Amino acid sequence: MKHVFFLSFFCCLIVCLVKARPVYFKSIFVNKENNRITSERHRDDSGLKKKETRYNNPRAKSHPRIAIAGLGIESSTFSPALTNEEAFHAKYGTDIFSSYPFLSVDSPLRNQAEWIPALVGKSLPGGAVTWEAYESLVNKTLDALKKGSPYDGLFFDIHGAMSVAGFDDPEGDFITRIRKVIGKKTIISTSMDLHGNVSWRLAKNTDLITCYRMAPHEDAMETKQRAVKNLLDRIESGKGKPAYKAWIPIPVLLPGEKTSTRIEPAKSVYKAVAPAAAQEGIIDAAIWIGYAWADEPRNHAVVMVTGDDKEKVIHTAEQLAQSFWNARSGYSFVAPTGTLSECLNKALASKNHPFFISDSGDNPTAGGAGDVTWSLKEILARPKFKPESGPSLIYASIPGPELIKNAITAGVGKHVEGYAGAKVDARYAPPLRISGTVESIEYGDKDAEVEVVVRVGSVHIIVTQKRKPYHKEGDFTG
Repeated sequence: MKHVFFLSFFCCLIVCLVKARPVYFKSIFVNKENNRITSERHRDDSGLKKKETRYNNPRAKSHPRIAIAGLGIESSTFSPALTNEEAFHAKYGTDIFSSYPFLSVDSPLRNQAEWIPALVGKSLPGGAVTWEAYESLVNKTLDALKKGSPYDGLFFDIHGAMSVAGFDDPEGDFITRIRKVIGKKTIISTSMDLHGNVSWRLAKNTDLITCYRMAPHEDAMETKQRAVKNLLDRIESGKGKPAYKAWIPIPVLLPGEKTSTRIEPAKSVYKAVAPAAAQEGIIDAAIWIGYAWADEPRNHAVVMVTGDDKEKVIHTAEQLAQSFWNARSGYSFVAPTGTLSECLNKALASKNHPFFISDSGDNPTAGGAGDVTWSLKEILARPKFKPESGPSLIYASIPGPELIKNAITAGVGKHVEGYAGAKVDARYAPPLRISGTVESIEYGDKDAEVEVVVRVGSVHIIVTQKRKPYHKEGDFTG
């Protein structure tokens, strides 16, 4: 029997925006109250232009007080869905430590500082965050930070691709409002996803900054730990804020399907990041791909480098930016592409099993609604999948609260009918009526809450109470 896996993946229109011209951006103002010295260097032969900011260094303290705060989500502005506050599963106070294994009770880093966790919220990728949800979460964070102040440092843990309905650059707004609460002397160390966006406002208000160096993000926790270590090192050494930081926006916007660091050219581009950051006089170096699924001015690639050696900071940032720019035409899809019909035909003809098909038009891990029914409708209409003896196909997944309720009532092994999908995005197909046999019922998933497998012919459809991506082995076996 043939086995075909169908995973409902990536989001909407594939975009590759490249402008073959130099990068320009506005001058930085001088903040005299913080004795900040700002300079601008004009475009050189590389066609790239950068800014750097110099800081005076504060005095180190023996037992630093460090706050923790952050919000993370990828928000697609092409999705009709909206994200509310509960989707962030916000943690408060000491509960926040559970998100960071390197800050466990007996860990060295936990004992190096007095930690004051405020609020950390992480949501599945989705549509734009409602204004009400954003304001509520931000105000709760600010209130917690006010109560715990003063601070020597802040670990700011964000994704960088949040969109808020009717509002540009929420992370830039968030950090600006945090600055007003914690003051200019507190050192902020920001950790981000490489698919986040670094606006000038965000770059200006953070002191230290880093992002993932791998896609898929196998180094996510390592990156967060690096942000914390950098912060502690600067405080404990007495060096304080970096003397310089360079920010270079690159006019290239690429989707995740083209920028895996496991293959070229991203493999070589990102391989240069760690050695660049390890140089004497450099604190950290980072390259952001940016987020392709939001139509906002800040969404593009960026390079940032922080350090105390002016020439190295400038040179390293320009080198990394130039390497990204030079490789811009080489990025391609990580796998063969085709229409749904073409992909299904290849799967059925292939001798390799399981055969994965990724639906890049409705990817819940990149902000898609995750409930488009068109693909499932087309699959169920195929004659080969109608008999139970047909080629086995797993469809993961489709939200269907009504069908979940009916399946629980019917029980495992029983017949069930009901509608699923298209409650959020019905632009391409309406809710789909599913009639089949309940194969299993699972409770307790953080995102899905309840999962039911319904067999229709030879198709095994994973139906969820709430939207959930299936992109890890544990999502299928857990």
